[in-house]
Amino acid sequence: MPADIKDIAKDTIRNLFAKNILPTPNEYHKEFCNVAKTYDLNIKECKQFKELISKLNEEEQKEIKDKNITTFEDMIPILLNRVATKNLKTLTSLFQESVTPSISIGLDESLTKFSVKIGNSPALLFEEDIQKEMQSFITKRFEADQKIVKQKTAEIAKLVTLMGQYLNDAISSSGNSGDEVSSIKDEIKAINLTENGLEELTNLQSKLISAAMSIENEMHQVEEKLSSGKTHVEELEAKVKKLEEELDKSKKESIKDHLTGVLTRKAFEYEANKVEKNYERNSTQYAIVFFDIDHFKAINDTYGHAGGDMILSTFGKILSKYTRELDIVGRYGGEEFVAIIHFNLKRELLKYLKRIKSIVTENNFVYGKYKIRITFSAGVTIRNDHTSFDSALQKADMLLYEAKEAGRNKIILEDHTII
Repeated sequence: MPADIKDIAKDTIRNLFAKNILPTPNEYHKEFCNVAKTYDLNIKECKQFKELISKLNEEEQKEIKDKNITTFEDMIPILLNRVATKNLKTLTSLFQESVTPSISIGLDESLTKFSVKIGNSPALLFEEDIQKEMQSFITKRFEADQKIVKQKTAEIAKLVTLMGQYLNDAISSSGNSGDEVSSIKDEIKAINLTENGLEELTNLQSKLISAAMSIENEMHQVEEKLSSGKTHVEELEAKVKKLEEELDKSKKESIKDHLTGVLTRKAFEYEANKVEKNYERNSTQYAIVFFDIDHFKAINDTYGHAGGDMILSTFGKILSKYTRELDIVGRYGGEEFVAIIHFNLKRELLKYLKRIKSIVTENNFVYGKYKIRITFSAGVTIRNDHTSFDSALQKADMLLYEAKEAGRNKIILEDHTII
């Protein structure tokens, strides 16, 4: 890892304190990229952010510029808005058309209120209560149409009954044979209903046929629209699922350092904040340990970056394995690691530090045919010896550099204990 990266990190922290800005993950990222420019270094994370912005649409780019967004985390709400609400608005329109009764108009007021509600918030379509309300409107729509059809059918039935009575009267008044009865039937069949004053029967029959055809056509159109709407919903679900997968992947990548397996700096600072809040509530004692692999540049120069990466990866795995789950460890930058270790008695802390040092320094790091021996330096502070977390963190960093200047391969505690 180039020495310039550490210089950038130091300048970043220094600038933030000079500007009286807390070194939150977002503020640190912004200042880090700004400082990197002064060193004429192309930092991967800074470059990736600009490349991602270039792939967004104009509206998203304008929003990012207006809101002065410079980090991936702040960009997430904008990416979440990519779910096309206009498709949901189309679905609300289709729903309103599908449940509007073709004959009855009794549902207009309640349907209008419901349509306005989902029109203002299309995303409500995915809520269970709203879907139940939609089903209720659909049921009422068919019930209303069926009621009108039944009324019309009842009127036709009455007229059919009158026609039957007319036929019976005709048969009763005739003493002729069955041929005459057939003749009467033929006459009834040949009757021009309009001319005989039964225009209502003709109109009702026409209305019934027209209503039936209208219902049939409308149901066909509704079926097509709902089918199309279903396709839109499935496409939206697929997009949402893909976005969730990408966000989940991004979240995991942002939490764990891909090379060492420990927390990223951003994730470490987030977890450290929770530890600090617990300390403020319960005075839970903990130590801050800054680790730095000795002569790491020489390792890179001798074995290449692949060899250096192997050292970093193995060192990170050692810290992860021998640090308890209630404690946290993260990669602070380059070959620097930082841990928060809870303890009750000082000997517990010393035991942890000695174990890590023993494992690292007494074993070979195997890279291909090479067996590499490494050492590390560390600085340790106790939280309750300081007025703030930041103060304890800075002091641990200073002790680390004292260990470096004192010949390396040392762990220096604030009370001058040296391991």
